Amino acid sequence: MTVHLVGAGPGDAGLMTVRALELIARADVILYDRLIPDGALDGARDDALLIDVGKVGGGAQIPQQATNRLLLEHGRGGGEVVRLKGGDPFVFGRGGEEAQLLRRAGIDVSVVPGVTAGVAAAAYAGIPVTQRGMAAAVAFVTGHEDPEKDETQVDWRALAAFPGTLVFYMGVRRLDRIAAQLVAGGRPASEPAAIIERGTFADQRTVSGTLAEIAARAGDAGVRAPAITVVGPVAALHDELAWFHAGPLAGRSVVVTRARAQSSALAGRLRALGARVVEAPAIRIEPLETRLPELAGFDLLCVTSPNGARLLLETARDARALAGPAIAAIGPGTADALRAGGIEADIVPPRAVAESLVDALAERAIARALIARAEQARDVLPEALRERGVDVEILPLYRTVPESLDAAAREAALAADYVTFTSASSVRFYVGAAGAPADGQRIVSIGPITSDALREHGLEPHVEAQEHTPDGLLAALLADVAPGQLF
Repeated sequence: MTVHLVGAGPGDAGLMTVRALELIARADVILYDRLIPDGALDGARDDALLIDVGKVGGGAQIPQQATNRLLLEHGRGGGEVVRLKGGDPFVFGRGGEEAQLLRRAGIDVSVVPGVTAGVAAAAYAGIPVTQRGMAAAVAFVTGHEDPEKDETQVDWRALAAFPGTLVFYMGVRRLDRIAAQLVAGGRPASEPAAIIERGTFADQRTVSGTLAEIAARAGDAGVRAPAITVVGPVAALHDELAWFHAGPLAGRSVVVTRARAQSSALAGRLRALGARVVEAPAIRIEPLETRLPELAGFDLLCVTSPNGARLLLETARDARALAGPAIAAIGPGTADALRAGGIEADIVPPRAVAESLVDALAERAIARALIARAEQARDVLPEALRERGVDVEILPLYRTVPESLDAAAREAALAADYVTFTSASSVRFYVGAAGAPADGQRIVSIGPITSDALREHGLEPHVEAQEHTPDGLLAALLADVAPGQLF
């Protein structure tokens, strides 16, 4: 029995350690905080039990006693358990307390350190917490300690006299009192300070000022948790050394409705551009048990979606099994999925719709065709081929089924700025799970078939991609955010 206390780092998923990703991938149970990087759980097994035990300052709280009970319950269960924490588990993460609890219960513990926000967020803001000639020491302090309460573990007068950089974790709501106590203890009111909101996330921002004015400036800017505050001469280096800049989608929130297996790439691209991503996968791809027929008798193999391409390659097991017929992909996205498996499509129409593929095949002599697709799909392609006298066989590889959304996911989705749809089924299932997008939300469609599905539900897309691929959808969204700009 082992529980792994794993640090997930401060926000940028690229700062997660190899060991953290390895343990997440093999865990039976993951108890995770809310301040873990977006996409941190993408590598978890499909059958892993994921339990949200996070706490948000000023928001909903899950009592530590409840987390302790879950740790003991699952730690004794014999499976592989990961307790995933933002930052480092032993830096203001209660990891030490949880390790003691588990050890006393006879449960083995391992610890995977994570990059801590006090160093990483400052670095992303161009602030070295130590600097020769400016700061030879650094102190990490919890901002949750109220400097005005009668009993405190922090000696505020001694802290004010500390000869180095002070880094406060959280404490946004108490920043005015923290600054006042430091000044009262002898810290210069004119000393540089900076507060860094959502450090290392793509929408990170920094507000600078003196110790005397930083709380007011943070309030005027509407800074919210999570944030860290740096006090000391090194904070002034932000203006000189700042290197990390918010992407063009900073300040925008975007709903991704794709199936979970497909969403990570699109979500990752959106985050890299600065968006806050709300993953609301209202659709799930369910593979079907099927066997690939002997292809020697077919003139043509049509693949009608990236999902179909991926599952066709899995069914074939070896790209050489697809040798023989000409291969047609319904559009660039499907062609890319085939290419990833070592197959170069012979026919790729410019538009990812069946009508475009029908046109591309118009002059081709075809006697027998195999269409690899979803169990239920539009019949435009097979009907058009049969009208030409082609013997058509359907190879159903998967079905799309609805995925439920919990109340928190629905609330977050309905509060976002943009909602993206990449298929007709994602429209149908999202509206069934979350309802229609709220007034004021911008609806982004990957192409005309998806747009038609939206209209069938009484929804008019505000944006439609010209290229019917995830890249095309991103380009269309960016153009809507900042018309006329090149990215």
